[in-house]
Amino acid sequence: MIRNTRTVKMAIVLGAALSCIPAKAQNSQAAILTIDIENVVQYLQDTSDLTKLATIPNVTPPSPPKNFAQQVGFGDIVAINGLPAKGTLTRSVRNVALVPNANPGQAVADTARGAVVMDSFEILSSDGSAVGTIVTSGFAPGTPAPGTPQSVTQGNYAIIGGTGAFLGIRGQSGQVSQTIPIRLASMTEDPANRRVNGGGKARWALQLIPMDRPEIIVTSSGPAVAHSSDFSVVTAAKPAAAGEILSLFMTGLGPTRPGVDPGAPFPSSPAAVVNSPVSVTVNGKSAEVIGAVGYPNTVGGYQLNFRVPSDVAKGTATIQVAAAWIAGTPVTIAVQ
Repeated sequence: MIRNTRTVKMAIVLGAALSCIPAKAQNSQAAILTIDIENVVQYLQDTSDLTKLATIPNVTPPSPPKNFAQQVGFGDIVAINGLPAKGTLTRSVRNVALVPNANPGQAVADTARGAVVMDSFEILSSDGSAVGTIVTSGFAPGTPAPGTPQSVTQGNYAIIGGTGAFLGIRGQSGQVSQTIPIRLASMTEDPANRRVNGGGKARWALQLIPMDRPEIIVTSSGPAVAHSSDFSVVTAAKPAAAGEILSLFMTGLGPTRPGVDPGAPFPSSPAAVVNSPVSVTVNGKSAEVIGAVGYPNTVGGYQLNFRVPSDVAKGTATIQVAAAWIAGTPVTIAVQ
């Protein structure tokens, strides 16, 4: 549980820590989200009879796709950066058949692309709670954009925005692989049976430049990390211990439940629980996160409690926090 008791020592910690929030500069370091998608099906517009749309329960191959035809696709998000997640990929596709040497029905162009695509990744945490949406727009398939992650094999997409934990992001993305090719279906096939009828299995890599990221506040005295027992600051003179619960004072953990209006302070009751998946590593090893909330009566300040791993080595320990799979800057503390 997050403690709300206001001791004198805690007030000193917060006074120093939270006063640093307005001075923080935006961190534009990129983060990579590798998103695994299953049961991907793209439904091709191959009929003008609207009464036939989504009516056939079985697998229904489409008529040969024509240039300028539209497609709508869906897939299930199953993992992000190797960790379980949920959500939906929704694709809006328009065939363009761009080629330098065009045959009849194709589109002559200097570039070679098959379609203009807008993808929306609506992401949920593993428990089904909403995290946010990432929207990309670009061209497929073909050569990736310069500077995309080395794992990307095709597609040239700009990340044009996001919602929730991904508000204000930008960047670029592409497709990494297709373990099972994306299945093409007629728009007459009933998408209610998409998972039963089966689809493709693919991976995308999104190179994000977030508007904000989780950062442990650093004061002139060092990181704002406190012993939860008395909220005294962790220092070389009073180091942390293996198995101890520590409190971090932070920015950039994103939306909460219940939410607050932009620029409004977090409430004291009920607690504003951080909405995104939050993780802590100590010397690269996962630590138990006990709770993370917006700190009452602050704008953009958070308190995160975690337990130091029982096998942490004595000396200096490196702590790093990630929220919505986006990691912040590591800090170091003393451990006895």
